[in-house]
Amino acid sequence: MHLNEFRKPQDIDRVIKFLKKIDRKIKIMEVCGTHTMAIAKSGIKGLLPENIKLISGPGCPVCVTPSEEIDAILELCRKNRDLIITTYGDMMKVPGTNVGESLEKLRALGSDIRIVYSALDAVEIAKNNQDREVVFLGIGFETTTPGTILALEEAINNNINNFYIYSMHKLVEPALRALLEQPDFDIDGFICPGHVGAVIGEEGFRFLVDEYKKPSVICGFEAGDILIGIFKIINQIINNDVKLENEYKRVVKTEGNKIIKEKVEKYFKVSDDLWRGIGLIKNSGLKLRNEYEKFDAITRFNITLRENNKTTACRCGDVIKGKIEPNECSLFGRLCTPENAVGPCMVSSEGACAAYYKYLQF
Repeated sequence: MHLNEFRKPQDIDRVIKFLKKIDRKIKIMEVCGTHTMAIAKSGIKGLLPENIKLISGPGCPVCVTPSEEIDAILELCRKNRDLIITTYGDMMKVPGTNVGESLEKLRALGSDIRIVYSALDAVEIAKNNQDREVVFLGIGFETTTPGTILALEEAINNNINNFYIYSMHKLVEPALRALLEQPDFDIDGFICPGHVGAVIGEEGFRFLVDEYKKPSVICGFEAGDILIGIFKIINQIINNDVKLENEYKRVVKTEGNKIIKEKVEKYFKVSDDLWRGIGLIKNSGLKLRNEYEKFDAITRFNITLRENNKTTACRCGDVIKGKIEPNECSLFGRLCTPENAVGPCMVSSEGACAAYYKYLQF
């Protein structure tokens, strides 16, 4: 019943009419891949006047995973032919530093790499293959970390000793701080991810207004949700009334999900982490605590990241930072397409380039 209030054409029409009266330039960043795809699919950008720009930020987990991490995973596969790698589908086509290298390519060459739909599927594979070691590639922000925790608890409770987690989980707040502290960052407001908010709560985004004075609205994923979020951000800007608003109250509570937050703290430790296009961000990653290192693929296989100084014409990093739109990259739609992706922003179903290519390029 909650969705109906965001599907009334007359209400959306009133919002659009208001937005078209705005005569100043405004840039708003969404920091969620689901928002990026919803904005593209619903045609919201086409409804807005040219002076109101929606910019995609670092909201796609696959896109922000650095090439060094991808190279480490590919090397792990090559060195351990009996290993079973389990991963979400979006990771399969992400290219490594060397052109043409990916998990999909290694699977074609004989590596046992399996797509799973949940982390628990990976544990089940480990149960059914006790003579082999199984690694789950844990990727995503606060939203997907609980799934990895469920898998870890399943392995602990059932004494499964051939299951390992390669944690690449990341935290949203440190990445936003890193962007905001760049001298050329010129975003006026933020559409905050509703599903991350469901975990960290309203208070998890409070720093955006308290410290950086950026109008911010936590939004759901209906087109109406997003348009109302844009309306509220612009209202804050024109009235000089910066605040954090929760448009997604039907899901996001003030303090978030206390149980999940406690479990994250129990099983993970905060660590410095690499982000594609941004570099090393302090306290932005989650690694397994020492007490659970028997399940840690990084420890078990001595995984280390090798510095990558290779330059590329792919501008995925600039897309992630909101510096350019996808079509401003010289490779977009020419050498880089979903079938022949050069960068992860075109690979992932939540990537800005993939969304632009599918819904906006024409």
